[in-house]
Amino acid sequence: MEFVNKHIAKDSTILDLGVVNPLSKIMQEDGFKVTNTTGEDLDEDQSALTNGDYEVLTAFEILEHLLNPYTVLKSCKANKIVISVPLRLWFSTAYRSKTDMLDRHYHEFESWQLDWLVQKAGYKIIDRDMWTHPIKKLGIRPLLRWFTPRYYILYAEKI
Repeated sequence: MEFVNKHIAKDSTILDLGVVNPLSKIMQEDGFKVTNTTGEDLDEDQSALTNGDYEVLTAFEILEHLLNPYTVLKSCKANKIVISVPLRLWFSTAYRSKTDMLDRHYHEFESWQLDWLVQKAGYKIIDRDMWTHPIKKLGIRPLLRWFTPRYYILYAEKI
């Protein structure tokens, strides 16, 4: 929320990709006007992006689930975007749920790849940040998670 509050005015209308989630609820409680997509397959149907009335697009851990995030960003009519993704980690394989066919990562981004995607879609990156995701378990991978950035967020404006 600190990153969102830094860049987005409270009176902005936001389209948040993905169904209502804890973060979209927090944004609403914090005074933002947030509408969520309804769970449609955004690779196949971008009507929420082309028909909606919004100024800002947020996508928190969504783009990695899409086959073609470029098409989604090109269909977006927002002048401002805030996107976060989990980063590709050299010591961990791509996420794939064993029980849910839709819950998998088609893309495991490195920060430069998300930057390139956003720029190619017609946006200028204004700010970015990374953070770790420590877990309290024993082992090499849990130790690496204490100092290896796991998430990447950026704010960009349409050129």
